[in-house]
Parts: sequence; structure tokens; C-alpha cells
Amino acid sequence: MLATLIPLFDRDMKVKAYSLYGQKKNFLLDVRYLGTATQYDAVNIPSFEVIDSLGIDTLPEDVEIFIPITNISIFSDINEQCHAPHNRIVLLMDNSITPTEGYVKRIKELKADGYRLAVRKLGVQDFEPYKDILSLVDYVILNHQKIVISKAKIYFKAQYPGVSLVAGNLQSQEIFEALKEEGGYEYFEGEFYRMPVNKGDTEVAPLKLNYIELLNVVNDSNFDLTDAADVIGRDTALVMSLLEIVNRMARNSEITSIRHAAAMLGQKELRKWITTAITKELCADKPSEVSRLSLLRAKFAEELAPLFEMSMQSQELFLMGLFSIIDLILEKPMDEALDLMNVSKNIRAALVDHTGPYIKLLTFIEAYEAGNWQEVSRIMVLDSIAMDDVYKAYINSLEWYRDLFK
Repeated sequence: MLATLIPLFDRDMKVKAYSLYGQKKNFLLDVRYLGTATQYDAVNIPSFEVIDSLGIDTLPEDVEIFIPITNISIFSDINEQCHAPHNRIVLLMDNSITPTEGYVKRIKELKADGYRLAVRKLGVQDFEPYKDILSLVDYVILNHQKIVISKAKIYFKAQYPGVSLVAGNLQSQEIFEALKEEGGYEYFEGEFYRMPVNKGDTEVAPLKLNYIELLNVVNDSNFDLTDAADVIGRDTALVMSLLEIVNRMARNSEITSIRHAAAMLGQKELRKWITTAITKELCADKPSEVSRLSLLRAKFAEELAPLFEMSMQSQELFLMGLFSIIDLILEKPMDEALDLMNVSKNIRAALVDHTGPYIKLLTFIEAYEAGNWQEVSRIMVLDSIAMDDVYKAYINSLEWYRDLFK
């Protein structure tokens, strides 16, 4: 099993939904699974299994979950597979589900069962033939790279005023800002929120410099607890967070100073707490998905380390994942952003030059995030990595992230 979550944002860059893409088999290991007539377990919907594995509480309560269904799985017993509240599920169809009588009837049944519905991958030439389906759906995802969605929006607002439009496959912040200004779109989807910037003259806020200094202190292999405590003492929010976590660990101990609190936590736990707490603070003025992406990449890289035969480098790989979007966080080109950080040459090689011993794992993570299962499968085959081990690493990462915010 493979699975990934792709966010959908509103105009304020708040995540309002996730598309949950799953795949049950590594198709590169057996060409029989490539034929549509012999698809493995075609009536089952992998995304529902992912939700069951994660638990619906892993995802924020106010987000919808877009679940892709195929022209075969649409006729399966979806109620039997779906254990989540139906009003949180959006069944996502594509153009393999045609506007014929059998499909239209089935879509009406699913709508009556309380599911919301969406459709994607429609070309302009499909709009009129698909009118019987379009009149039933709640969302239409318009691919910005395939059609002129501004013109498509005019058509849909006139013909289907009750349908919410999703501007999909957006590749840059500039495109997002233009479409947001234009108006008429419920959600926005694409890589635009994690695209690097090239503002070489951007000043880093003093508070962020304080956080960076603290990260550099604890990234030293044998850092001094008192040095870390002194930097923590400059920020009230960090002090309160540190005292809260120490009080939970030692309820009967009286904390006399920040240095005392740091000593009680210990070097290993202090480093772990600082790394995650600082990342959240650095991302405080960014969309929540930026913080989530940075932390999930970090934990996923750490979990994947043994699979790539790099167990000894797991902590360094954690930092690589954490800093993989530091250019976005600090609004500086990657090389300039890393000049502020105390990172190893291997991390810099991967993030700046796209070379070195860590680049394969970073490439794997980026392909996994995008649901590029062909590239993910290729790397798994070359490195003899089991799909179930990768899935377990991803689930562990999601659960770790969930527990951070409990």
C-alpha cells in the first residue's frame, strides 16, 4: 500500500480539504497489474483503507477528504468500505466515468447516501456531454495546465451556479494570487504553496534569527545545555512551552530556572523538542501546511533511513527533511538560507546541488508527496524496498505529527 495527502486551500491559504491518493500494488513488479482488465482488487478503494489505518482523527475535523474512485470501484459496496462520516467524504471521479445511464444512476445513489461528489480531468469538449453528471456534483476541479479555467469558470457559473470550482494544478504563487484576485474559486490545489523563492535581499526577522541560533546550538553533536537555555530565555513563548513539557514529565519537581528545566529534559529530549518547536515558530507567518510539510518530511526521512541503509544517519536525514523548504520559510534562495544554518555538507549537497548520498531519499520523498507512484515504484525496485515498509513509515510519520499537536 502507498498513500499520500494533497492539500486543497481556500483563498486565505487555510487547508480545507485533502485529496487522499492510494495505490495497493507496485505495478513495476508485475506487468499483469498494468492491464485495466486485470487490475488487482479493482473494486476496492485503497484510500478508505488508509483512513482506517490512520484513524479519521488523524485529520483535522473541519476538512473534507477527497477519495478517488474509478469506473470500476464506483459500483462496489462503498458504504461497506467507508467507515468515516459520509458528509466528510467527497468521492472524486474522472473522465473514465462516462455520462451514460448506468453511471448517472449510480452517482444519484451515492449522493442519496450522503456523499459529496467531485469530478476532474474534463476537457472543454466534455462539458456539454457531461451535463447529467455535472448537475449532480458538488465540485469541479479545473486543471490550470490543460484548459483556460477563467473561461471555464464563466461557463460553470452560468450553467451550474451551485457547483464549487477548484483551481487545480497551480504551479506558482503568482498564478494563485492572480486567480484569488479574479475570484470565483472555492479551493486551490497544486505545488504553488511550496515553490522556492529567489528574494536574495530579504531580511530575516530578528525573532527568526533567534530561532535559527537556537537550532544551530542544538545541532552541534555535543551542545551545552546552558547555552541552549540562555537562547530559549529570550523568547517567552518558548519558555512557556519548555516549562509545560517539563512539568508534564516531572510533576513533583520544582523548576527553579530555565537552565534547570533544560537540564531536567536532557540533551536528547531537549534537541527533539527544540527542533520541532522552532520549526512551528519559524512557520508561524506561513500557511499551516508549510509547517506540516517541513515536519512530515523530517519524520518521514528519519523513518525511511533504515530502508535506504542509512540508519546511522537518521538524525541528519531528519534535519534534511526539516530544512528542505527553509528557502520558503525564510524567503531566501536555498543556498543563502542554509548559510544561516549549521548543516552538514551532505545536507547542503542534497538541498542546493541535488547531489550526494542523500539525494535519492529526498527525491523519493518528493515523488511520494506528489503521488508519483511510477517514480516511487522505480526507486523501490532498484533499492529492493518493500512497499509495506514505506507505507508503515508514512503512517508513523502522520501519527507522530498528529501527536505533536495533542
